[in-house]
Amino acid sequence: MLKLYHSPASVCSIKVRVALAEIGLDFEGVTLDLSKGEQNNPEYLALNPNGVIPTLIDGDLVLGESSLIVEYLDRNYNDGQLMPTDRISEARARHWLLRTLNIHTAITTLTFSTEARDKIMAVKSPEEIAAQIAKMPDPVARLKRADLFKNGLASPYVQQAFGTLQRTFADMEAAIGKTEWVTGREHGIADVALVSYIDRLDLFGYAGLWAETAPKVGAWLARMQARPSYPVAISKPLGDDMRTAIRKGGEIHWPKLNQMWTSFS
Repeated sequence: MLKLYHSPASVCSIKVRVALAEIGLDFEGVTLDLSKGEQNNPEYLALNPNGVIPTLIDGDLVLGESSLIVEYLDRNYNDGQLMPTDRISEARARHWLLRTLNIHTAITTLTFSTEARDKIMAVKSPEEIAAQIAKMPDPVARLKRADLFKNGLASPYVQQAFGTLQRTFADMEAAIGKTEWVTGREHGIADVALVSYIDRLDLFGYAGLWAETAPKVGAWLARMQARPSYPVAISKPLGDDMRTAIRKGGEIHWPKLNQMWTSFS
């Protein structure tokens, strides 16, 4: 059976769980507690040296990048039904899969400059936070995480995230304006790859980022949230208590974030 190392709230874990639910695949889940830094334990780093989640185990194969996992599952267990068949739409879908790397970076920036920052700083000392950051394998990621904890929304990485998200919403709006889905008339792999990121912003209470300039993104998200895969892969694993806590923690920062976003746009 497929084995997935994941976390309920991790957006990349959610991306893979959505794919598994859409395809209808069972899997053995191994939950890692990111707040305890379990993704940096030696046993896990032996599977995923980058210390990130998720990681999929399929027999002797170990895959540790979420978009790659989604495409692997679709190709090998779903006859590629999530991938568009015409060459132009396929190319666009693959481009979106690549773009989720930067989109993920933007989402984590907003997470660790707002809700997650508050939550962690409420229970950990600066020394404990520094020690946990020091365990991150990537030195550039360590520098960024330290800056986000130090400066919050004043971090320059937030402006970088704004640029990525502004382009994302504009391009999604243009694509969805022609059809209901991101790469064509049929729901597909690009929709699966994007929903966890847009849904997380919505859960934070940040739908105002696209509400006026890219309203079709909101309609697309509502369609994704209405799919059977959504409760299986997203809402149930998170649970009502965690969803409420995330929303409450995110909304506190919306006035400042909205002001910054309006000035940036």
